[in-house]
Amino acid sequence: MKRTALSHALIIALIAAAPAWAAPGDSGDSSSGPPADPAMEKVATAIDAKDWPRAQQATRDALAANPQKADYHNLYAYSIRMGANPSMDLVFRHYNEALRLEPQHRGAHEYIGEAYLMVGNLAKAKEHLGQLDRICS
Repeated sequence: MKRTALSHALIIALIAAAPAWAAPGDSGDSSSGPPADPAMEKVATAIDAKDWPRAQQATRDALAANPQKADYHNLYAYSIRMGANPSMDLVFRHYNEALRLEPQHRGAHEYIGEAYLMVGNLAKAKEHLGQLDRICS
């Protein structure tokens, strides 16, 4: 029972703090304004519509053109995770690639933490919550 209460408290903390940390494609840049990247605009439109298959296809296309972009890996993992029957192995592979490419990527830390909660790994979720705390402080 204690572990369940702790899990729920961590979920609430992640959800409550999420707007302060990052949007799905937030890499931590301080620049403002709309994304100049047409691929990001396509993905954002699909995510806003909660059209997960379209978001996955748009991010796959973007990754084929530029596999070294952390935002693309983050959004691909996010769109898989939010869709029906997510392959969590694929989700973790792409979140981890986003973090390999950009270790301070707030969005990837936030969403990999949520993914760890989905699979019941509270310790790893806390680890990424701690990373977010360090990055955002």
